[in-house]
Amino acid sequence: MSSLSLHHSCVDRFLRVWIIGVALHVGLLVPVQASELVLPGSMATPAVRMTVWGFDVYDAKLWARAGFSSAQYVRHPFALELSYLRGLKGDSIAQRSLDEMKRQGPISDSQAQSWLKAMQALFPDVQKGDRIVGVNKPEQGAEFWVNDRLVGQVTDPQFAKLFFGIWLSPQTSAPEVRQALISRWP
Repeated sequence: MSSLSLHHSCVDRFLRVWIIGVALHVGLLVPVQASELVLPGSMATPAVRMTVWGFDVYDAKLWARAGFSSAQYVRHPFALELSYLRGLKGDSIAQRSLDEMKRQGPISDSQAQSWLKAMQALFPDVQKGDRIVGVNKPEQGAEFWVNDRLVGQVTDPQFAKLFFGIWLSPQTSAPEVRQALISRWP
């Protein structure tokens, strides 16, 4: 590479960074949340803090589009974003999720083992600041993103119904979190 080409490359990179910086400064570009990317056109609820036995666990946001109905949540695409406030083991997240899913409806032992294995593969150990986003895919299942990276999916609508029911079903163990998440939508 000639010194002239190298000079132009450096100038081009500087100009791109400078233009983006100016655009951010004057409000022409706005940083985008991962949930907006996985569900374009959606709006989020304010963050709702989940506390267990006095310990802050995560902040939750529900991302949905206009027309979302909390009573019919399984029929709508939406994203549930969990921003962790403490470190947790992925296996513990998976097991607690399965325990909460069992509150939503009956699950056979074989189905429970299959879903637990899937969640253990999807949910990593998390640290403070990590985010897991679950996206409901109506009549298909759920996909999961960890820190803005797609990690996989469970292609089973019943899984999605019971999993997201942890937060959105009337049978939730955290009715105050549910109410705060669905307050924007009827």
